[in-house]
Amino acid sequence: MSNYNEQFLKQSPLAVLGVLRDLHKNQVPVRLSWPSGQFISKILEVSAAGLIVDFGSQAYENQAVQKAKNIQFTAETEGAKVEFVLPELRAIDYLNLPAFHASVPPSLWFVQRREYFRITAPLQPYYHCNTTLPDGSPFQFRLCDLSLGGMGALVDGPLPEGLNAGMRFSQVELDLAQWGKFHFDMQLITLSERTVVDSKNQTVSTPRLSFRFLNVNPAAERELQRIIFSLERSAREKAGRVK
Repeated sequence: MSNYNEQFLKQSPLAVLGVLRDLHKNQVPVRLSWPSGQFISKILEVSAAGLIVDFGSQAYENQAVQKAKNIQFTAETEGAKVEFVLPELRAIDYLNLPAFHASVPPSLWFVQRREYFRITAPLQPYYHCNTTLPDGSPFQFRLCDLSLGGMGALVDGPLPEGLNAGMRFSQVELDLAQWGKFHFDMQLITLSERTVVDSKNQTVSTPRLSFRFLNVNPAAERELQRIIFSLERSAREKAGRVK
């Protein structure tokens, strides 16, 4: 399923149940995926007897996943990314509503934040970020990639004087268009350049900044997770249309 270091693999039944119970307690969105589809759900109940997962929003996806084998579950929570595979799902009634039941996985990956999945932002539309430099002047940049742990950004034009790694920015506005505006405290980790070759075969270099999010609350993190999933899904659909 994954190529993570074995140190991130949890195989103790108590450890596996502990991670799943945390996902349930914190209502963390979980992505179910298989070769022909995917949808976002959440865990409704966890016990040694099994795992109960909510139905998705689309009837055809709920039908398709019942025919699938080896369904991958992915969730990104405060401290780590969680991945596991269930061989199959069975539809049941849970509190008079439809849900899925499966056995508890024998193992799962609990991958530390530094291993977080990072999604590249689309070329269009641009998602802009706005903040203020220490001297009070405005500073704007655009989203390059996004994860729960932080983001990459591109700067159109020269970098402001005095911009250094380690600087902290308070309540940076991240405008994600259809998802709304978010405000995060960030720390600038690295300054570099992104180099590409344009349609005229000329090399174009753009300043690139890497930020780490600071003090992200669970509610904002859940929203970020939904946005990351949506961006990934849009990218897959676009790639499918190009083929």
